[in-house]
Amino acid sequence: MSRTIVQGRLSHRLRSLYTSARIATQVSLRHLLGRRTLPAWPLLFEYGTLFWRAQFNHALSLQHDMDACRAYFDSLYSVFDDYADVTVRPSAADEPRGHWYLPHTLHSDVTVLHFHGGGYAFHAAVSRHFARMLAHYLGAPVFAPDYRLTPEHAHPAQLDDGLAAYRHLLARGIAPQRIVLCGDSAGGHLALMTLAQLAAAGLPQPLLTIGISPWTDIGRRGASQFGNDAYDMVQGYMTLLFAAWLKGGQALDDAALSPMGQDYRGCSPIYLQAGGREILLDMIRDFAHSVAAQGGTVRLDVWPDMNHEFHSYGQHLPASRDALQRLREAIAWARGETSLPPVHACTDCDTWSNPAR
Repeated sequence: MSRTIVQGRLSHRLRSLYTSARIATQVSLRHLLGRRTLPAWPLLFEYGTLFWRAQFNHALSLQHDMDACRAYFDSLYSVFDDYADVTVRPSAADEPRGHWYLPHTLHSDVTVLHFHGGGYAFHAAVSRHFARMLAHYLGAPVFAPDYRLTPEHAHPAQLDDGLAAYRHLLARGIAPQRIVLCGDSAGGHLALMTLAQLAAAGLPQPLLTIGISPWTDIGRRGASQFGNDAYDMVQGYMTLLFAAWLKGGQALDDAALSPMGQDYRGCSPIYLQAGGREILLDMIRDFAHSVAAQGGTVRLDVWPDMNHEFHSYGQHLPASRDALQRLREAIAWARGETSLPPVHACTDCDTWSNPAR
């Protein structure tokens, strides 16, 4: 059941409601006149893209007060499904801070360690809903840690928290062959950086690592980073701001803090998904081909008309339904429960069939 949550300061609520109404009116009129941003975009998707872009931009204008910045971003959001079949439980006192998302019906015996998106600076309410959606569609328990955020906590705080969460799942007795590393956007960055550091940390490889619209280079890479600004809800300038916050004034180069700069030889399989209209597209493609060149097992699927984290629309968007189903198929394949998933019409890079896997 769809519902809208309005909360927080009155000034935030009023501005968010005005923004929502303004954008809904503009998009509705454009669609009536046959002037969609892209022919394939339904009204709901175009509205969502423009609304969240506006919310991100205004929230970041409040960056002098990060509490207000985050509170504004959470002041209005909608969810299309409650996923009542998923129980949400805060982590116990002896666990890393975070939440468990426990589906009532299991489709797999894996446990998903999921790192939320938000540029490392936000842990938004919509990110918590995203984790709940993953638990529902994957049919597997999801643990989503509350890793430390920038700009208050620079690198390596997030990577330390990611490794600590992975160690915790192992300490609970979960075999590494039953752990799926996962992350969206900046969380995808953290999942891939965690994967790259496991060997050095003396930790075993997970079953699979999933990157959903992952941020793979904190520097400048590819024309899409700014060229797709007109189509995406996140904008190119945000990547550079979030990168500066991640560095926190430390003398670290972009490669040291980017999946693009890591060695994935000997790592377990990686599955990546991206939208063909998102700002991160070129860097995600470059990363996939870099892993392939290292001899890694990687597949990248790209949905041409979609933008950043289009999965959020769940069953209400065909591309989202398709992408979520393919996540489930990837896990089943990695577990040896099914044959290799067929190459998708949108498959951009694929070494999964490599017998050296």
